[in-house]
Amino acid sequence: MTDASEPKRSLKGETTPKRWLLLSAVLLVADQLTKLWFDATFRYGERSQVLSFFDFTLLYNRGAAFSFLADEAGWQRWFFSVLGLGASGFMLWMMHNNRTQPRLLLALALILSGALGNVIDRLLYGHVIDFLLFYWQDWYYPAFNVADSCITLGAILLILDEILRLRGRHARAS
Repeated sequence: MTDASEPKRSLKGETTPKRWLLLSAVLLVADQLTKLWFDATFRYGERSQVLSFFDFTLLYNRGAAFSFLADEAGWQRWFFSVLGLGASGFMLWMMHNNRTQPRLLLALALILSGALGNVIDRLLYGHVIDFLLFYWQDWYYPAFNVADSCITLGAILLILDEILRLRGRHARAS
């Protein structure tokens, strides 16, 4: 049994996931607040140019990334909600079981916040609120939000972590 006065590190290099969960919570709140602000401030489809290649907008996505399955009858809302909750549970399990890997924990915290942010939208509104729009001339990247950014950055960091972990393993084996 641990004493509340003990440091957060219980074994050499091991930390509790609390700080990573706090980061997830902060990012989740930022995601939800920005979505609420854009939903309250912009009309659907309205755009406001920020830079020559970037606009604020208000769009709703009933599907997943790149509007995948957005035109379906509505079942995708529940499918992607369950998928997001399952992914969140897996992220929590991974965080609990990988306490000595800060880069991995950061990646998992980012993905967790993004998954939960979009699940909240799907459950409350039936769609995800997107408001960041990048484009170049006639080419447009699909609109996205803070949650999508967290998922993307987390996935990139997850891949980077695995590459660096494998390189380290090969270097030690040589």
